[in-house]
Amino acid sequence: MKITSLALIAGLAFASTEARADRLVIKGSDTLGAKLVPQLAEQFKAQNPGTTFDIAAEGSTTGIAAITDGTAQIGMSSRRAKPAEVGAASSKGVNMKPTIVAYDGLGVIVNAKNPITNLTKKQVEQIFTGDVTDWSAVGGSGGKISIYTRNTSSGTYSDWKELAMKKRDYAGGSQKMAGHEQIAAEVGKNANGIGYVGLAYMNAPGIKVVAIEGAKPTQQAVRNKSWPYARPTFYYTNGEPSGVAKQFLDFTLSSTGQKIVDRVGFVGVNEVK
Repeated sequence: MKITSLALIAGLAFASTEARADRLVIKGSDTLGAKLVPQLAEQFKAQNPGTTFDIAAEGSTTGIAAITDGTAQIGMSSRRAKPAEVGAASSKGVNMKPTIVAYDGLGVIVNAKNPITNLTKKQVEQIFTGDVTDWSAVGGSGGKISIYTRNTSSGTYSDWKELAMKKRDYAGGSQKMAGHEQIAAEVGKNANGIGYVGLAYMNAPGIKVVAIEGAKPTQQAVRNKSWPYARPTFYYTNGEPSGVAKQFLDFTLSSTGQKIVDRVGFVGVNEVK
C-alpha cells in the first residue's frame, strides 16, 4: 500500500508539473492584449489542446516589469523598453529580448456627432497638449474639448507623445483610460470628446475617425509607411524563449498567426517594407 501511495503521489506531482509546463502567462499591452493575443491564444489552444493561458492586459510597462521579475513568460508591449528598464532587467540577470509581432496605426477619434472631419498634425498636437481648448479654434461648432488618453503605464500613452505631440506633456485635465475600448466608449458618449485608438478599435459605436491632413489611418497606410502615427508592437522575453512561450511566439509569426494579425486589424511583420 505504501508503494502504491508513493507511486500515486509521484504520478500526481508529475501530472501537476506537466500542467504547469503548458500554462503560458502573458502580461502587458492592452493594444495587443485586449483583442489580438486572446484570438491568437484561442487558435493556438485549438491546435495544442491542454495549453492554458493567463493573459493580463494592463499596459506595456507592466509587461516589461513582468519579464524583469519573472512573473510572465511573454511581456506584450506597444513600445520599446526604455534604457532604464533594460538596465534594471540586466542587473537581475534578465536579458530583455524584443520581437516585433505586428504593426499598428493610431488614429484620432471624435464623437460621431462632431462636425470635425479633418485636422492637421499641428492641430492634433495643439489639442492634446492643451494649446487649443475649444472646438471653435479648429473649425468646430464650439464647446470645451474633452481629451481622453491611455494611462501612464501604457506604451500607447508614451508613443502618442512621441508621434503626435513632439514629446510634450498632455493637457491638464486629460482623462486617463485603462484601454483603447474605454477611450472609444467615453468619446462615443461625449459630444466634445477626442481620443486616439489603434486600428483594431476604430469601429466602436458612437465615434468617427478624423482624417489627418486629408488621410485616414488604414492597414495599407501603415504598410506603405505613409501614416505618421504608426508603430511596431512587441513580445518581450528573457533571452530566447523556450517551451510553450517559444511555440506561441513562433505561432504568432507563422502564416496562420499573421492572418489573425491582419484580420483583427493590425499589420503583419513582413508587410511593412
